[in-house]
Parts: sequence; C-alpha cells; structure tokens
Amino acid sequence: MKNTLLLALVIIPLSCTTPDKNNKEQSIVVEIFSPEENGYKLVWEDNFDGDKLDTAKWRIRGVGPRRIGYNDTSMVAVSDGNLLLMYDIKKDSILGSAVGTGQTFLTKYGYFECRAQLQKSIGPWSAFWIQSPNISGGEDPSVYGAEIDIFEYFKELGNDNLTHCIHWAYGDNPQSSGQMNSTHEGLDEGFHTFGLEWTEKSYNFYIDGKKYHEQSKGISNVEEYMILSMELPPYLEGIKNACAPDTFKVDYVKVFKKQ
Repeated sequence: MKNTLLLALVIIPLSCTTPDKNNKEQSIVVEIFSPEENGYKLVWEDNFDGDKLDTAKWRIRGVGPRRIGYNDTSMVAVSDGNLLLMYDIKKDSILGSAVGTGQTFLTKYGYFECRAQLQKSIGPWSAFWIQSPNISGGEDPSVYGAEIDIFEYFKELGNDNLTHCIHWAYGDNPQSSGQMNSTHEGLDEGFHTFGLEWTEKSYNFYIDGKKYHEQSKGISNVEEYMILSMELPPYLEGIKNACAPDTFKVDYVKVFKKQ
C-alpha cells in the first residue's frame, strides 16, 4: 500500500481555481525578446509530435516517492502535439510527474524556452527548471552549478502570478537568490511562453517575450539539464482545493545558443 492512511485525511476538493488578485503586469522590459535577433541560433527542440515521449531527448524522471505522493510513469503522455504532465489521485496514491534531459542533453548558457498551458489547481504546481548534476558537491555555484527555476506556478498566489528562483549549495549550507515574483495577465488561460537567458553574468527571466527579472546571484558555469514537472506539495493540506485530474500541457521546448 502507498498512501492509504494519508488519503483518508484528504479533504474533498471544492474548487479548481483561485480568485484573481487583480495585479497588473510588472515586466521591466516591454519590448518582446527575440533570441534570433540577439545572436542566438536554435540548437535543440522538441515539438512533441507523435504519440509517445521521445526518449532520445527526454526520460521520465524521479519515478517513486515525491513529497506526499509518487511520480508515476502513467502520468506522462504525448498527445495532439503536446507533452502532458499530469496530477491525479487514483485508489491509494497521489500521483505527480516529471521528465528531464539528464541522460540525453546537457548544456551551458543560452536561451531556454517552453510554450505551455499551466495547471488549473491550487496545490500541485507546474515547473520548468534547469539542474546541475553536481549541485551537492560544494558551495560554489560556478563550479558545482545551480538549480535554476525558470518558473513555478503556485496558483494560490493568484491566477496571474508565478515565481522564479536560483538555488545552489545543496547540503548543510544551502543558498538561494530569494523568490522573484512576476504578475502577467491571463496566465491561467491558454498557452504562454516562459524563457530564460543564461549568460556568464546573469539570468534573465521572460514571460511571453517580456523580461521580468534579471538576477546575478548563483551564476552557474557548468553544463546542466532541463526538467519539466508537475510537482506535489509537502502536506495533505496543500491539495484540499486541488482538482484531480489536472494537467501541465507543454507545446514545445527550444534551446538557443550563441555560436
């Protein structure tokens, strides 16, 4: 048995949405960013054609226990040109999902972008992030790398709000840039693009081509890999307003580099 005792405590979901907090857009650069116009060339992409995950590009990640539930292979699918990363509750299990390029594609610097439709629920959250394989090896992000959260969509913060963050030095003395918050109208409806420009000096975060944050802390100078995930919260209280099933739907992922 997996989570039988835990699920007995789960409150039946009543809502799949959260009230909009009526925030305004907070982009720091209104001009739409074009990687090609800034000297970048496309070097890697997946448009999720076909009817199954391309294992030459992605592998299902972290199958097994994850916070209050489990990452499960059944929660990952490809359909109608989209990658589907799902959250669900089935029988005695709370299920999440993740895929990554840790075994197929690592790179350093560039512009990383996905086009996606975010989850509808409060509780589980969709995320696009970059991870160093050696982040636990030491405290210098230049040498050991960083976790670069291109975005995390915690819907309890509001329909139009998401966050970005840099973490490094996994271990006894973890370090972080601190949470960066963005408000972008209409995030809870339809598809949007989420981008990161990673250089030797900074991380620049974009939503629909608009620049929202520039961060110079925790700069990694090592090759890292991409992750897309539907994350589970650490406590059962976190899913009391979740709607199961729910889906993080990804249209494409592209990586651009300067040649």
